[in-house]
Amino acid sequence: MPKSLKVEGTIRYDGQNLVGLAPGLHRRIRGSRIGMVFQEPMAALNPVMKVGKQIEEVFRFHNVPGPYDDRIVALLASMGLPEPELLRHAYPFRLSGGQRQRVMIAMALALDPDLLIADEPTTALDVTTQKQILSLLKAAQDERHMAIMLITHDFGVVADVGDEVAVMQEGRIVERGSVREVLHNPQHDYTRTLLAAVPDLSPRPARAASAAPPLLTATDVTKTYKGRAGLFAPRREVQAVKGVSLKLARGETVGIVGESGSGKSTFARIVVRLLKADSGEVRLEGVPGNLLALDHRQLAPVRRRVQMVFQDPFASLNPRRTVFEIVAQGLLAHGVDRRTARKRVDELLDLVALDPSAAERYPNAFSGGQRQRIGIARALALEPDVIVADEPVSALDVSIQARVLELFASIQARLGIGLLFITHDLRVAAQICDHVAVMRNGAVVEEGESAQVLFDPAHEYTRLLIDSIPGLGKLPTKRAVAPAATDAPER
Repeated sequence: MPKSLKVEGTIRYDGQNLVGLAPGLHRRIRGSRIGMVFQEPMAALNPVMKVGKQIEEVFRFHNVPGPYDDRIVALLASMGLPEPELLRHAYPFRLSGGQRQRVMIAMALALDPDLLIADEPTTALDVTTQKQILSLLKAAQDERHMAIMLITHDFGVVADVGDEVAVMQEGRIVERGSVREVLHNPQHDYTRTLLAAVPDLSPRPARAASAAPPLLTATDVTKTYKGRAGLFAPRREVQAVKGVSLKLARGETVGIVGESGSGKSTFARIVVRLLKADSGEVRLEGVPGNLLALDHRQLAPVRRRVQMVFQDPFASLNPRRTVFEIVAQGLLAHGVDRRTARKRVDELLDLVALDPSAAERYPNAFSGGQRQRIGIARALALEPDVIVADEPVSALDVSIQARVLELFASIQARLGIGLLFITHDLRVAAQICDHVAVMRNGAVVEEGESAQVLFDPAHEYTRLLIDSIPGLGKLPTKRAVAPAATDAPER
């Protein structure tokens, strides 16, 4: 525990107060009696150590006698991981997000703890992987008679796996009780605010068809990744995008949904020319020729018309630059003088509901929702015709998520921007998208108006995604709406 962290009160585990416990005694409890699963497995796992060795460290640290190989393989197999004998020799970056999270759970369960603390273990995972992880945790709990403390901002997850729930606001528990009691009869305004912010899986009103030509058209876009050949392994190819075509009208929101690895983010990066396609066309209204074939000189004046909002508001903003420098970077690069740029940045910050004084501060002074607004302001700086938003709300809690989605909708209504919205959350897609394309293994398997795709799906994969939504049918259908919670800076 950091010396600067002052903890008052008591935390009793099995009759022992953990506050002020000597580090040596604390280390004996951590891992052996209390396990922990972190939110971001890529940050929690050692990137230069094979996963089997990382699990072995748990046994060695707690002086468990070897050999360990069979135990490690059995642990990985119990997590439902494929070919555990081979996978234990893999590095974390070789695994998918869901596989890395399973490795983290295997490490946490290695010594059969009595209590497992799971901190947002499914936040950034797609719905099918999320369902698998939650089922895995529940099965491990039943098998080992283990208590689980699950930290989450997703009320659907709470409804699926929780027995009791405690609602926290600004460091205090404001309400607690059984899951059914709290979800269906909330007593505190903040609980009602959070429940009201959960997106409904309900159809968005159909948008009137436009006779105008499409703003953006993608035709047969294809991308294949080619891995290196090993000493005994042939060169491996993965077709990430397989002939994807879609159209985006001015003022329209087209959603691309699918699991992790379905190719939706690869397609998004191709559209903004952050990745090079193998074949296909992307055409933008008023620009002659295929955007994918333009050289750097031809592309420069077009880039300002297609901008991107990235998934992670923490990683996508330069921590060494002020908000002004971040938002004005594109303006200054296109020859706008600093005084005019400052005026434009103030207007943009006001547009995304941030005080202009924020321009002089650095990203670490803001919460996740505020950072995402800064990212949106940066994307709007050059007055684009198209914004590509890649999972822009997946890491945000429901109240902040609702405000960011409202912000997208209001900006789009005012400026007539076409929005290509990438998401794995079908509730979010239902709330914001006019048209939805469902991707699987690089290909579009179903597309159409949101109401048709999400409420009368034709493809079995779309039905699987809908059935995997956490809390489906368990959350209250009528919610009392309270004033929105303050999006305060992190401290």
